[in-house]
Amino acid sequence: MTFPGKTITRLALAAAYGFAGFLHITSPAPFLSIMPPFVPLPELVVLLTGVAEMLGALALVQPISAELRRAGAVGLALYAVCVFPANINHFILDLGRENGGLGLVYHIPRMFAQPVIIWLTLWCASIIDWPLRHNKLRSRRK
Repeated sequence: MTFPGKTITRLALAAAYGFAGFLHITSPAPFLSIMPPFVPLPELVVLLTGVAEMLGALALVQPISAELRRAGAVGLALYAVCVFPANINHFILDLGRENGGLGLVYHIPRMFAQPVIIWLTLWCASIIDWPLRHNKLRSRRK
């Protein structure tokens, strides 16, 4: 039996990734503005990341194959790791603005949220269960 929280999390992540992918494709300017300068062909990269987010979201919600859901989750987790430099670049550029940009109140939680989103993506597709597995083992011993 699947814990309903996993299904809810999976659907929420799919909605968020799908919406973000849609924005990458239809409104690329904000994403281009935070692209690190070392990334080649930034317009193409933003377009492809949008496509990747949408395909990953579709994989998470499709009801036919658990393997495809897991593959989509791994792809989205890897994607989140790969875009972390853009988030760091955004942090640096934004805080360097004369008005301080969005400020630390925005950027610090965002930096901490990235690993949590990666974990949630892998957890909701049953790829990992850490640290919850440890609790299950402890309850079985009692």
